Amino acid sequence: MKRVTSVNKGTSRRSFLRNGIVSASAATLGAAAMGKELAAFDQADAGEGPGITEGDIAILQFLAAAELIETDLWQQYNELGGASAANSGYVAALSVLDGDMPQYISDNTDDEVSHAAFINGYLASKGVPMVNLDAFRRLPSSNAPGAAQIGRLTNLMRLTVDTSWWARYRSTRNPDLGGTFPQVIPSLNKGQHTAIPRNEAELGDPNNISNHVQAIANTAGFHFAFIEEGGSSLYPTLAQKVSNLEVLRILLSIGPTETSHFQTWHDKAGNAPAVTDGTLVFPDLGSRPFTSEALQKNLIMPEPCQFISEKLPPCSIIRPTGTRQGGAVATIEGFRRDGLFIGHGNEFIELLFTLAAGADRAKREL
Repeated sequence: MKRVTSVNKGTSRRSFLRNGIVSASAATLGAAAMGKELAAFDQADAGEGPGITEGDIAILQFLAAAELIETDLWQQYNELGGASAANSGYVAALSVLDGDMPQYISDNTDDEVSHAAFINGYLASKGVPMVNLDAFRRLPSSNAPGAAQIGRLTNLMRLTVDTSWWARYRSTRNPDLGGTFPQVIPSLNKGQHTAIPRNEAELGDPNNISNHVQAIANTAGFHFAFIEEGGSSLYPTLAQKVSNLEVLRILLSIGPTETSHFQTWHDKAGNAPAVTDGTLVFPDLGSRPFTSEALQKNLIMPEPCQFISEKLPPCSIIRPTGTRQGGAVATIEGFRRDGLFIGHGNEFIELLFTLAAGADRAKREL
């Protein structure tokens, strides 16, 4: 994912504060509710090292925005495919990937809700503005029964899913050192595809799953892993820029849960059945050439790869963890290319890239 530098130079985090997108009043109320008055940026508890810096705050505010985006998309998946969703062909098709898929979807949703709430709550406890994206909940919901008819931050009905993570984690190459990887589902990375039923007809019959409904569920399965592999890289990338030890603890504690999500979805995506729906083609991942070690579907543990330098021994790692491909701007660019923001105007995109650029600019202060 290439780095984007086309953020409006007239836009700043302060302007978002004035517009209430980064909410100072909410932060003040949150700090008061916790019975603390802590000056932003300049206090640290004993043993924490440097106080919370402006860079730390930029990182946390960006992560709050990213977790709100993740919460929004997972809530849509949960409404139609989670543990409490009505029985449908879509639920049955997801269960083809694994019988526990509905429960896993609900658990993933709960995790993202908790991440967003915690990071915003932590910002508030420090007297620092929280992030509120409610003004941008303008995208339409699915019309399928079970979907809440509320404004959304993300669009799951026009996705172009990057599936190169599949080959990347089976390769000895590292994207931070120039490695490139093919799409395991090329047709999913072309055009625009829905990962949730858009209407009642697309919910389907649980006793007779059509190719179309199975293709929607397969798209969701690969999209789950795409989203969570991004989080797997984002947290360790930003952790390298943190100054305050408590903030570092937050990133090192939340980040591994994103990796846990990715590992789960990586495994389940390999169970996606072969199906064709128009130009969208899911091949049999148990057939050649997928039986080669480069693509074998049950090789879900990260293969040892180049790390730091090609002169060092290979090491099994999360990849990438460099700012250019795994940082905040790269994450938002990946979301944009994925189609999550189709339907939004420039203001929302500029906000996200501005928050992301602030996080990527952060530098560790010792």
